[in-house]
Amino acid sequence: MKLDECLGKRFVVTSEIQPAIETDADDLIRGVNSIRGKIDALTVPDLNIEGLVTDTMETCRILKAQEFEPIFQTSCREKNRVEIQKQLLRAAESGISNILTFTQDYRITGDSLQEIMYFHVDTGKLYSVINSLREGHDISGKEIGFRPQFCIGSGVDSSWGKKVPDMELKEMETLAGLGTHYFLTTPVFDLDSFHQFMSRVGSIQIPVIAEVILVRSASMGLFLNKYVRPGLVPNHIIEKLAKAQDKDATSIEIIRNLIKGLKEVCQGIHIIPVGSIDRLRPYLEAIAESL
Repeated sequence: MKLDECLGKRFVVTSEIQPAIETDADDLIRGVNSIRGKIDALTVPDLNIEGLVTDTMETCRILKAQEFEPIFQTSCREKNRVEIQKQLLRAAESGISNILTFTQDYRITGDSLQEIMYFHVDTGKLYSVINSLREGHDISGKEIGFRPQFCIGSGVDSSWGKKVPDMELKEMETLAGLGTHYFLTTPVFDLDSFHQFMSRVGSIQIPVIAEVILVRSASMGLFLNKYVRPGLVPNHIIEKLAKAQDKDATSIEIIRNLIKGLKEVCQGIHIIPVGSIDRLRPYLEAIAESL
């Protein structure tokens, strides 16, 4: 089932996968086959890592050929309309209809951890291009011979809790009015704060997908707090993982309980495995039992 058909109808589970390096797709295919039937869609970030050759769009095509629902993730902040149009046309021509957008890419991908906190989507640039393509022409008015339709997701910062800035609320309202299909939040660990965030933005009536990082150890939680955002992973989670004899089982229990709480107020989760997608299957199995 397509992502836009799932949104708002049931609790959606998506995850992220690193683009295949160079032309070797065998590991990618083996990895995604291990979670077949347990995921609604897979996001592929548009990466630019020095020394690595990756092709995000080709990875999306491979996923589609393997009958997975791919989401092409890109940023808008440092791209002009021509560059955005080029990416969207390439996606449409490849049969890729799901687009996730940020102004500046924020990712925790593969084995690296990083964050650049820009979540304002460049509404004017993005939707001027999308609307032109939907009408069957490019931004210069030249006919393109087809009318691509996209399912658009936009990144938002949920860490404010109930103190969401008016500017972010207005931006979300604008994006909703322009046709955004869903919002993807920053990572969530604090259920109380997230419930407060949802109470502030719920009137916009666009599905919200909460991002969840699979924290597997106390040291990983400390790393996230140091390099991503202070206080991101609550101390009680770090302490529980530090004391656990079976860290894998404890990590799965933490995530399962978190998602039970998220299911009460939002429409889906987006899982960041941090590392190989092979780590994802036991979490997905546990999540499925709680949904």
